[in-house]
Amino acid sequence: MCIAAAAFLTSCGVTKAPVMGAIYTDVISGTAVTSNKLATKVGTGKATGILGLFATGDASYQTAAKNAGITRITHVDERNYTILGIITTYETFVYGE
Repeated sequence: MCIAAAAFLTSCGVTKAPVMGAIYTDVISGTAVTSNKLATKVGTGKATGILGLFATGDASYQTAAKNAGITRITHVDERNYTILGIITTYETFVYGE
């Protein structure tokens, strides 16, 4: 039973990031860039997972842009955050006008 529990717990939540820490990750990176002029509006979208078992949220570009009333995207950043794979968060930041 201990081996089964250990195998189950090793598949905790992970997130997509350019670099990952085994214990803690909090990384912001660029995802996409357009030729549109830089802008000041920023919209966010967020999805969260717990233990790799439950996940909820909407971190899509479309939702992030809609949240800020953006119709022309200039660039997109993402934030990847996790602590021991227990809590995992992925955020999308969409910039534009």
